[in-house]
Amino acid sequence: MKNIVILISGRGSNMEALIAARDAGNLPVNIAAVISNRPDAAGLETAMKSGIVAHFVDHKGFAGREAFDAALAECIDQFSPDLVVLAGFMRILSEGFVRHYEGRLLNIHPSLLPSFPGLHTHQRALDEGVRIHGCTVHFVTPALDHGPVIIQAAVPVLDSDDETSLAARVLRQEHRIYPQAVRWFAEDKLRLEDGRVRLAAELADSAALISPEVR
Repeated sequence: MKNIVILISGRGSNMEALIAARDAGNLPVNIAAVISNRPDAAGLETAMKSGIVAHFVDHKGFAGREAFDAALAECIDQFSPDLVVLAGFMRILSEGFVRHYEGRLLNIHPSLLPSFPGLHTHQRALDEGVRIHGCTVHFVTPALDHGPVIIQAAVPVLDSDDETSLAARVLRQEHRIYPQAVRWFAEDKLRLEDGRVRLAAELADSAALISPEVR
């Protein structure tokens, strides 16, 4: 069974989805630790109540990004992770950190990458008038919100949508596809090949999920 470490900055709703999938027997991993860059992150208490070791490395205590990332990596590596999962971790990571975990560092982003990297993705999607929006699980590379895509979920953008309603619809799909991507990794059903994710043959039709719900 693979060890994973989850990084959060706040409540960590995607962390909660991973814990729920583990508890339901749908995610065959050991969640070795949850680590935050904020000592007041609500998700730390959630992790402890779920029997998971919780730590924080406060980024405010470091002079620069590289120093913080080095301390964070030292904390992570205590748990010998096979995979590091970013679940609402609101820090731009240094190239050295990303290279250290190359091929075993995942992120989920609230857009259909490569569209709308960065922040405020839902409002930007509305402003551009797109009809399909969604979320993406990908391997992390030094380029912000860039890297080989593992799985995406698409949702319709409704004429009645505002940023809040669209964000809620996308978040429901995030909670579906992140545990799925982590499970594929845990079961050795994906690999990186020439900068692209290759899924096991039986998963070939699962690379994109179209939401069945319109709310």
